[in-house]
Amino acid sequence: MGTHPYVSLARESVGHFLNHHTKLPCPDPLSQDLQARTGAFVSIKKKRQLRGCIGTLEPSEANLAVEIIENALKAALHDPRFSPVSVEELEDLSYSVDVLRPLEKISSASDLDPKVYGLVVRSNGKQGVLLPDLEGVDSIADQIRICRDKGKIADDKPLEMYRFRVDRYR
Repeated sequence: MGTHPYVSLARESVGHFLNHHTKLPCPDPLSQDLQARTGAFVSIKKKRQLRGCIGTLEPSEANLAVEIIENALKAALHDPRFSPVSVEELEDLSYSVDVLRPLEKISSASDLDPKVYGLVVRSNGKQGVLLPDLEGVDSIADQIRICRDKGKIADDKPLEMYRFRVDRYR
């Protein structure tokens, strides 16, 4: 089985930018699925360790293709947790693309399952986001704690919670 086109697009985006110092142009023509407008996350790993992950909960670009191109570059170059990816690393990187389905507001943590749903928590203008089915995130409590940490939201602050599903491509 070959690499999924979304994953290839993310990989090409990063490689093109690092080698040519310009953004990869949007493919033309676009397949029907890449014409859609939806949020997407691009995760980059090196030897199974996270190297960058940036995404959008809602579409911010004209289509999914540009959403993937932009988020791949942000994950590679602008994830504040990591130094920018270098051209020497390119062959050691693996990519995944999560295409988000719409957010669903939930009233209780019992509506969560960290293997099935991603989570967005919001409180006083702060937000934490966690994708579903991540290694080491085994409980709802883990999921909420990590989201609070990412959003710098204190444990005693009330939360608005939203769950979402993704279609993950590797």
